[in-house]
Parts: sequence; structure tokens; C-alpha cells
Amino acid sequence: MTDFAITTHQLAKTYSSGFGKKAIHALKGVDLEVGHGEIVGILGPNGAGKTTLLKILLGVVSPTSGTGTLLGRPIGDVKSRHRLGYLPENHRFPPYLTARQTLDVYGRLSRLDDATLKERIPMLIEEAGLSSWIDTRVGKFSKGMMQRLGLAQAMINDPDVLVLDEPTDGVDPVGRREIRDRLRLLKARGKTILINSHLLTEIELLCDRVAILNRGEIVQVGSIDDISGSQSGWRIECRSLQSGFDLSNFGASLEGPDHESGIIVPSGSLDNLNALIDHLRQANGQIVSVERHRRSLEAGFLDIIDREEKS
Repeated sequence: MTDFAITTHQLAKTYSSGFGKKAIHALKGVDLEVGHGEIVGILGPNGAGKTTLLKILLGVVSPTSGTGTLLGRPIGDVKSRHRLGYLPENHRFPPYLTARQTLDVYGRLSRLDDATLKERIPMLIEEAGLSSWIDTRVGKFSKGMMQRLGLAQAMINDPDVLVLDEPTDGVDPVGRREIRDRLRLLKARGKTILINSHLLTEIELLCDRVAILNRGEIVQVGSIDDISGSQSGWRIECRSLQSGFDLSNFGASLEGPDHESGIIVPSGSLDNLNALIDHLRQANGQIVSVERHRRSLEAGFLDIIDREEKS
């Protein structure tokens, strides 16, 4: 087994717009390594190159230059593609097929035999929480049920690598939790999962690492803490704080533009936190709550993109 499930080296893709028109550089020298059993999120603004990268990894689009491997074989290799599962953003299963029939169709497209399908389809349906709907036409399914069926479809060939495009988009909170639980179970089984999503809270809850794309280039790869840019601290909710109250001596800052905003205190000694609380009370501030605070992935992501746009 190779060290990484997915690798790319100086991967580039240029689209020609026609004679006399400016070429579009969708990807520019992308280097990425995804380990076996990792869940990695691909983030970036619209037009950053995320979809192009996924299409290349899936073997649907050929790169203009650069190389990549999937499970130790060149990207696009037929043998490696048989070990790959894919959930597209807008999957549209024929509404007249039942859940069982839908998986049967995709199983046969994956060249699975009757015995394997007979065993695997009920198992995948059960794991998706759709056993009571197995012989119901999918046209009657909710968005969350369709996403769970889509994930079962992506798993029909028992792949080693899963590529998921917006797996929880349009799904209610209960459905999102069910999908997260399913993905964690797959990770525990050693599956490698690559997720493209605009829902940063979902990425934050699921992923081991994140790769941020902007203008066709990977600008940062790291853990959630690496991207968010700070460790945990404290958040103090304080009312009636006097205007102009100086927080700088405590390394603290206001969460928002006014003095009714929360006060963010970086991680440090409890003595510093208690001293700040004492000073707030002396300034007639009313302490409403003190709670643990962790800077969000969204805040870190936006900071990185803002810096890139200004550079």
C-alpha cells in the first residue's frame, strides 16, 4: 500500500475559450496529498477550481499538465476507478425506480454479480436507515432520504475512496447528523473521503484536514485549528459596559462593533480572565455569561481568502 490514497503534483488545467479569446486557468500547479482513512475538505469561493479538481480525480477531465495518483495508480486508470465511489451534487435518480432497483442499476454498472448485489443492497439500505422504504419509489423520498440513498449508491462497489460533492446540501439538521454519523463510520472502516462543500460548519465537524483553493491554486492545507488560526479561549457576554473601556491590557477584544458585543479573551491563565471580570464589574458592566470560545473555521477561511484577494 502506498503512503497516500490521493496525490497530485503540479496539477494544472487550462480551458481554451476559442480563437483570439483569453484562456481560463482553472487549476495552476496544485499539490495535494490525502492519507488513507482521512476525511479532507476542499474549500474555496465560487470559481476557485474545486469542481475541476474533482473531475480530474474522477478521471472525467484530463489535466493540461502535472500528474496525480489514486491508490497508487495514475489518475484515470481503470483499475483505480473501480475502487472509487462518487456522490455528485445534483444526482437525479429515476423517480419511478424503487430504492432497491436504483442500487441494482448502479451495481450492475459497476459489474457486480447477482449474488453480490443480493447481499450488498439490503445491507447498504439498512445502513442508510431506509429499510422500510426499500421498495418505495424514490420519487416519494425527501431530500435527506435521497442524499442517504445517494451515499449508498456511492458505496455500492465497496470503494476505498469516496468523493462527495455537497453531501449535506439542502438536508435538515437531523438528516445532516445522520449523514455525518455514516461518514464517521466509513472513516472508522478505513475509507478515504474527500468532501467539497460550502457548508463550513459541516466541514468543521467532519474533516481531519482542509485544503483551500483560490484562483486555481491551493493557498493553504491544514487542520481545522491551523485554518481557524487560533486556539480556544473565552467569551464574556457583558451588558452596560462603559464606552471606551480598555481591553488591551488583558489581550481581549470585542466580538463586534459596539460595547454590547461579546468580549473575546484568548486562552491563557485563569488569573488574567478573573482580573478582566473584576475590571468589568468595577466599570459597572453586567456579566451575563462566561463560556469557552473557539474561533470558527469560517472566520479563518474568510481571513485567508481576504489576504489572497488583497495580495
